[in-house]
Amino acid sequence: MLTGIDHLVVVVPDLEAAIQNYEQLGFTVVRGGRHPVGTHNALIAFADGSYLELIAFYEPSADHRWWKPLQEGGGLVDFCMQTDDLRGDTAAFRRAGVDIEDPTPQSRVRPDGYMVSWVLSIPRGPHRGVAPLLIQDETPRAERVPSAAPHRNGVSGIGTVTVAVADPDAVRRWYEGVLGGGGQGIERKDLDAAGVRFRTGPHALDFLAPGGSRSPLGAWLRARGPSPYAAMLRTGGGKVGPLDEAKTLGARLALAP
Repeated sequence: MLTGIDHLVVVVPDLEAAIQNYEQLGFTVVRGGRHPVGTHNALIAFADGSYLELIAFYEPSADHRWWKPLQEGGGLVDFCMQTDDLRGDTAAFRRAGVDIEDPTPQSRVRPDGYMVSWVLSIPRGPHRGVAPLLIQDETPRAERVPSAAPHRNGVSGIGTVTVAVADPDAVRRWYEGVLGGGGQGIERKDLDAAGVRFRTGPHALDFLAPGGSRSPLGAWLRARGPSPYAAMLRTGGGKVGPLDEAKTLGARLALAP
């Protein structure tokens, strides 16, 4: 079953600049290493077991699923969920109507030379970015994810991820098929939007469609299609509210108690 968000993916044009920016925002950032598919990353680990992945391309890779979103402005592009039954949850999403690949081995070489390996199920086509990536570690998870470190901004984890969709009812059927129910109808007046919320572990996923022409989700869907729109991070620090998008390199991130 799905046990919570493993990580959020933020694609950036330059990894070193991203590391500097996020450190200036009060995050502790750890370099992650290189993937053999032309990307490298840095990680921001939280006390709730989740993390932000800052990822950039060290060589062009037009076939990579995050190359096109980078050309369209980058930022928050995907999310990955932890599962205690990768093959079972992959099959469950498939039965619910999601086009998702079979589990595929993945790897990354850390700066210290250690090779981290895991298995990933990746949604395809229009389901990408709305259905989650599903992950299962082969090497110990503690080797892939750095130990949570204190952040100067007080962030302790992920609260809510907002995903823009055209048809919340279809998405509701996917997740209820996998989770066995649990969807809650919601309205978000701040976004002039409505849809469904699912909770997994300590995290919430809001799948929202625009309610009218004033909703920013309408323009987002026209420009980027159904995909993650924003994320709220939980903080025990004093400062709350949205982070500067010039510093987050296009990711809509906000801090809240």
